[in-house]
Amino acid sequence: MTDDDLSRQSLLELFREEAGAQTRVLSDGLLALEQRPTDAAALEACMRAAHSLKGAARIIGLQDGVDIAHLMEECFVGAQRGELQLTPAHIDVLLRGVDLLLRVGEAKPEAPVTRADIDAFVRRLSSPEQGADEPAGQQHADAGLDVYAQLQAQLQAEALAQRQETAAADTVEKPDAARHADRMLRVRAANLDRVLSLSGEALVESRWLKPFASSMLRMKRTQRETSLALDALYDTLAVHLGEVALSALADVRSALNGMQQTLGARIDELDHYERSSANLAQLLYDEALQCRMRPFGDATHAYPRVVRDLARSLGKRVTFQIVGTSTQVDRDILDMLDAPLGHLLRNAIDHGIETPEQRAASGKPVEAHVTLEARHSAGKLLISVSDDGTGIDLDEVRASVIRRQLADADTAARLSEQELLDFLLLPGFSMRDHVTDVSGRGVGLDAVHEMVKAVRGTVRIFNDPGKGSRFVMQLPLTLSVVRSLLVDVGGEAYAFPLAHVRRTLELARADIDMLEGQQHFAFDGKPVGLVTAHQLLGAQAAGIARESVSVVVIGDERETYGIAVDRFLGERMLVVQPLDARLGKIRDIAAGALMENGDAVLIVDVDDLLRSVDKLVRGGQLDKIGRAHDVATRQRKHVLVVEDSLTVRELERKLLEKRGYAVTVAVDGMDGWNALRSGSFDLVVTDIDMPRMDGIELVTLIKRDPLFKPVPVMIVSYKDRDEDRRRGLEAGADYYLAKGSFHDEALLDAVRDLIGEAVQ
Repeated sequence: MTDDDLSRQSLLELFREEAGAQTRVLSDGLLALEQRPTDAAALEACMRAAHSLKGAARIIGLQDGVDIAHLMEECFVGAQRGELQLTPAHIDVLLRGVDLLLRVGEAKPEAPVTRADIDAFVRRLSSPEQGADEPAGQQHADAGLDVYAQLQAQLQAEALAQRQETAAADTVEKPDAARHADRMLRVRAANLDRVLSLSGEALVESRWLKPFASSMLRMKRTQRETSLALDALYDTLAVHLGEVALSALADVRSALNGMQQTLGARIDELDHYERSSANLAQLLYDEALQCRMRPFGDATHAYPRVVRDLARSLGKRVTFQIVGTSTQVDRDILDMLDAPLGHLLRNAIDHGIETPEQRAASGKPVEAHVTLEARHSAGKLLISVSDDGTGIDLDEVRASVIRRQLADADTAARLSEQELLDFLLLPGFSMRDHVTDVSGRGVGLDAVHEMVKAVRGTVRIFNDPGKGSRFVMQLPLTLSVVRSLLVDVGGEAYAFPLAHVRRTLELARADIDMLEGQQHFAFDGKPVGLVTAHQLLGAQAAGIARESVSVVVIGDERETYGIAVDRFLGERMLVVQPLDARLGKIRDIAAGALMENGDAVLIVDVDDLLRSVDKLVRGGQLDKIGRAHDVATRQRKHVLVVEDSLTVRELERKLLEKRGYAVTVAVDGMDGWNALRSGSFDLVVTDIDMPRMDGIELVTLIKRDPLFKPVPVMIVSYKDRDEDRRRGLEAGADYYLAKGSFHDEALLDAVRDLIGEAVQ
């Protein structure tokens, strides 16, 4: 390819970008002129857009683009001078010209703009009311195509063009543009995602300082108590000790007081740094998250044209309004809205809106109203499509349910309004018996429902017979963050998205009943099946059975289950971390996240979990949860594993849990020391080389503390030299195991020798 070819290619790309922006101006202006044919501002905007495109096409030698834009410009100039009165037929032809300009810019070999296309455009523009003047091959070329498919393709193409323009937003500015607050730069979406992920990790890391500062405060209190004890000892021994001993003791008191003052000052500095670090990390995360947000209006440019063309094809008159274009929406959610909103708008115009004659006969204005609205409410994004048409005929819905054998006549007669409306969201359900170009396939509302479920949202249908209907999608503000309920299952943390949690409750074991071989409990006056999370998630059951069971109620009115977990850990706002694509779809798991202390947590896929429950129910394979008289009295022995290597830590944990021991893990000596003081353990297994506090220091602290001295300590280390073994045993370790000769049974045998079997 020559330099001239490269230069022309780059010019074509520039023209394509300009054509995308200017044709959007033309479409908006033409739709405004259809309502107000003499609108001076709209005429001026359209004339300038056509003029700009004509000049751009001439520069790069696109004569077809020059011809089309010139004709459109002349049309607008004539309207400005009063020589031409724009009619809806003119708007039809001019919008066809907009489509031709876009095709000229795209220059696709499979859909080229031919001279016949331009000649037909010229003829139609000169006689817009006589579309039959087109050549036979061109006349109504789209008649055999699916009307809605054309409009939907147009919607997606224009939305894609808008996204490309937004992503490639290197704007041409004046030399001082670098100082302009609104200057836009080109940034890849993947880079923004990485920034958000890293800022989320920075936020998590900043939280590490708080527990460290708390441990320092405890150390300060211990030091103060030691100082007071030393003062009391000094007063007690003052009459018994000589002057030299008292002087030495006074020096110790002075040094201890000095250390206490220094430690206090350092703790104050640490506390200030912790607050500043956490605040900056939060601000960084908030800004990174904001980069994912885009105005709702970025995805709505094509909808007015879609509504207008579809309404005219159906012989209906519609005024379309978009409310909340500045509402901020997550980029990924915005990209997913194209098809669902297209389906809802099609439904409103085809099913909801009457013909002008029908509206006039019922006393309504002949021009119908359709509104698309986006707004934030109670931490959710609400997007609604409403119309002032006939509403939904519930009797027709009920008849369609019976006709499609989804329910018998008696059952259908008892269905409530909301239950009937929910049938509209089922796959393949349609109110039409015959398929048309626009509807009747039963895929539109099903596609809306599937998209909403995919982002953990809900769809609500509001109906006012004779006056209209409204479809409301309630969506999360962002897919990057999810508010979740944390639970403990077999010693592991799992997160249930709160959007899918109906209720949480502590259920007394005496309230668990058997019904047809399955355990149930009463919920809202109905029996609800009870399933153990240990069986669903493949976790080990807890060794200690409490008098009550923590239950998460999930599902909807049609399918509700209680999931029994070990305990609730509270609510958290989690930064979603997608799982590695190489893992594929993990059953019952949607994604991962990091908690504030850096621990990983898996986010449950509730829909998948419901399918797993249904499969177990149908197979009769559900495990039972012990009733009150079945509560186990045996208690598992508890082991604290302190190891900075993730691989070794997890290996030791799995080995010990498999043998029946309860295991808590810590990532270094300081973390282990804090864990030991906040829990009860039968054994400590620790490495030597670790950050912040090594294993020798940890063993020394344990054996010097009267409360923890009886707890056996095992060192597991790669260091297998005699002096290393001697250091560990001299510090107080009860057992030293070298990793070089490490194998499963060696560790388990040593644990059994020190504390016995897991349960006795």
